[in-house]
Amino acid sequence: MADLTLNAPALFDLSGRVALVTGAGSGIGQRIAIGLAQCGADVACLDRREDDGLAETAGHIDAVGRKALTITADVTDKGSLADAVAKTEADLGPLGIAVNAAGIANANPAEEMEEEQYQTLMDINLKGVFLSCQAEARAMLQNGKGSIINIASMSGVIVNRGLKQLHYNASKAGVIHMSKSMAMEWVDRQIRVNSISPGYTATPMNTRPEMVHQTREFESQTPMQRMATVDEMVGPAIFLASDASSYCTGVDLLVDGGFCCW
Repeated sequence: MADLTLNAPALFDLSGRVALVTGAGSGIGQRIAIGLAQCGADVACLDRREDDGLAETAGHIDAVGRKALTITADVTDKGSLADAVAKTEADLGPLGIAVNAAGIANANPAEEMEEEQYQTLMDINLKGVFLSCQAEARAMLQNGKGSIINIASMSGVIVNRGLKQLHYNASKAGVIHMSKSMAMEWVDRQIRVNSISPGYTATPMNTRPEMVHQTREFESQTPMQRMATVDEMVGPAIFLASDASSYCTGVDLLVDGGFCCW
């Protein structure tokens, strides 16, 4: 029987929750980290960047009255991730939310791609997500519950016209299916695992001046005739992190402006 007294807005409230976001120094990861804080979470922000990206993210979190922790680490380093989770829990409290947004992108024709280029991307985009999830889930299993959200891509579902990036596409397809597999392994232990697959998004990487002609192609190929803003990834992340999605696990949420419909 439905609970007609349910407070629907409260479902999205993250007050008292602790989150860890990888790739939080720029782009989608940065905006999601800030969005989690705006909904009440304290946030540990992890990135391998050595510029002021993490400090900028933390500043925005501080400005909304939440606690921020910055951690410089590489998601391909298992020990560093374990240390990051331990530091998060020591400084902020029990980990309950994780968003794994760290990743890279590049392109080369398949017949010309060097093994090093292929392996480096796979190490960050796929192994890095696995190691991050493993470290986060170990804490969440001890805590009794948690929500993990992995940032995949519509490139894990379709092959982008004109882009020769088989390694990127394969890595993101792997993130989607790995997330489903983890969701089923932990489904009876209160850990939910889902993924978000953005379409073409106006991140710093996609809006460089030399990308202008390709950006126009991205927009024309998308049914909505524009790229997403990083802000448009916040709502899906809040939904999957919060009690609003309590019956969702193993879901890949396409946020692509209708791209995969054509």
